[in-house]
Amino acid sequence: MRGVRDSQTVTPDGEPVGPRIHDVVVRALVTQPDPRGEVCELYSEGWGVHPEPLVFSYLATVQPGVAKAWIRHHRQDDRIAVIFGRLLWVLYDDRDGSPTRGTVQRFTTTERNRLLFTIPVGVWHGVQNVGEVEAAFVNMPTRPYDHAAPDKERLPADSDAIPFRFQSLDARSG
Repeated sequence: MRGVRDSQTVTPDGEPVGPRIHDVVVRALVTQPDPRGEVCELYSEGWGVHPEPLVFSYLATVQPGVAKAWIRHHRQDDRIAVIFGRLLWVLYDDRDGSPTRGTVQRFTTTERNRLLFTIPVGVWHGVQNVGEVEAAFVNMPTRPYDHAAPDKERLPADSDAIPFRFQSLDARSG
């Protein structure tokens, strides 16, 4: 009997291997522990992650097993910093003229692998809590939320328009 061989997921230097979407920026967030607790810087203009100023931010949570998908924006970029929990992030590039149109990019974040990443205008994105506790992230979009006319287009999580399926936690294996 033969099993299925694992494929490479990282380089010897720890860099992820796999498709990357044009204009998506990913930066590791360093957590500084000491005997009193931890500090983790979430965003600094000096990092050069995004040229737009910080104008708005909010905290969102995701319950275990829940997938929040799919959304895209037409006027704002998202800048997301992961706080805690195990989250599977999936981005899909459907932008006309993008050199990575049709690309699916995925990565998992935890409090041991905190990231700050950008999601450009027009990129579909979704997130699933694949852990056992509530997860949280902070979004610092490039535009304040417009309650009267939200900049958000949605598709259902199981949409055939996006070549990715979130799985139930019961369906996960090895």
